Amino acid sequence: MDTQQQVLRILDEVLSLAGRSAGFDRDTHLLGAIPELDSMAVVSLLISLEEKLGITVDDGEIDGSTFATVGSLTDFIDAKLAA
Repeated sequence: MDTQQQVLRILDEVLSLAGRSAGFDRDTHLLGAIPELDSMAVVSLLISLEEKLGITVDDGEIDGSTFATVGSLTDFIDAKLAA
């Protein structure tokens, strides 16, 4: 499973999207486009990504652009995994 597939699976699980993430691609907008992705959901999503992918995300590393699209989030996770 590639990183994007893992990110989509975790998004679907954390946001209770009931499979809607299967239709998402790199250009799918997240913040502001998916009502379920509010500030509390971002925290839950980060915790889940950290736990499931074995990464650590510091508060200063993220901003709104990280969650702009599926691609920007996947690229951020890929960089964390490569570090």
